[in-house]
Amino acid sequence: MEERYLTVTALTKYIKYKFDHDHHLEEVLLEGEISNFKHNSRGHFYFTLKDENASISVTMFSSFARLVKFEPKDGMKVFVKGNVTVYEPSGTYQINIREMKSDGVGDLYLAFQKLKAELEKEGLFDDSHKQKLPLFPQCIGVVTSPTGAAIKDIIHTVGRRYPLTRIILYPAIVQGEDAKDNVVKQIELANEQGLCDVLIVGRGGGSIEDLWAFNERCVAMAIYNSKIPIISAVGHEIDFTIADFVADVRAATPTAAAELATPSLEMLKGNVSYYVDRMTKHMKQILQNARLHIANIDRRIDALNPMSMLEHRKRILKEYTKQLSLLIQRILVEKKSEFKILDSKLGALNPLAIMDKGYSINSVNGEIITDVTKVKKDDILTTQMKNGEIKSRILEVKTNGN
Repeated sequence: MEERYLTVTALTKYIKYKFDHDHHLEEVLLEGEISNFKHNSRGHFYFTLKDENASISVTMFSSFARLVKFEPKDGMKVFVKGNVTVYEPSGTYQINIREMKSDGVGDLYLAFQKLKAELEKEGLFDDSHKQKLPLFPQCIGVVTSPTGAAIKDIIHTVGRRYPLTRIILYPAIVQGEDAKDNVVKQIELANEQGLCDVLIVGRGGGSIEDLWAFNERCVAMAIYNSKIPIISAVGHEIDFTIADFVADVRAATPTAAAELATPSLEMLKGNVSYYVDRMTKHMKQILQNARLHIANIDRRIDALNPMSMLEHRKRILKEYTKQLSLLIQRILVEKKSEFKILDSKLGALNPLAIMDKGYSINSVNGEIITDVTKVKKDDILTTQMKNGEIKSRILEVKTNGN
């Protein structure tokens, strides 16, 4: 008898038919914890609903999603209602839900909040403990999976931005039960070796369970005790872990961590050009100041030279002599003018000056006669005139009225 082989599509369609026509699966009520929640641009919800032992993919289309009264988040416990079906492209079963109610916060989320509060109270998040990142790291250490996308993104970004540095990979398990101890071990190893200037610790995105190693106290303490500055790069931009709060710097993604750890080569080139220009201008200013200083010293040396000093003194003496001569001439002119004025005044007051007009001065025995009664007959009268004197004898003395 000839065997008949089915196509994968035919088998998947058959299984889907069975699922869709099983009345037990038409309306299923489930409770569980949300994990790896996504809200796409069309308004649909996609996540995983899980409990301790199993998980199922969940789809909630936008027509039902907009009726949900709360914002779903990873770790939340919820009650859902929907029908179980098969997603043909992958051949996996899922539940398409029409209703979802919140049952509070899931166990992992509660554990996260509890540890976060404890570590914050202990001071592990304080800015005073944060270390500054080096401006020009010579070596960057990376604690992450050697096969994940994170290390590839970091290597590419560092090579593009700052190829002068080297990268040391500290391969770590970043998911699962052993992840926390392995991450701690690699952080401590990097500190023991002391080869790196900065350490990037992280991984790509995932569900809250995938990232849980970075919410453990031991990892937080390893980051806190690290002597090397640590950049936390766990998950995507919307993911936050305890490691992000303890780390010296938090990066939204591994790529962002590589950018934070390195300067931009293009920016450095621009800075070098800027500082070269500044240095050139500064050196020109220094040279100009030096030339002025030397010229000033030359002038001072010339001024202190004996011959220069002698010539300078001669010039000063000549100038003083000239000023003194001018001063004497001015004084002589002033005194001559004053003398003429005084001479004129004196001439006006001189009793002999009236002789120029024909007047004379009479005296007897040297006494000027101002009264006729002062003389008598036979006295010798001396008459003083302009150009000489006359001696005469008084013959008669008459007074007015006699």
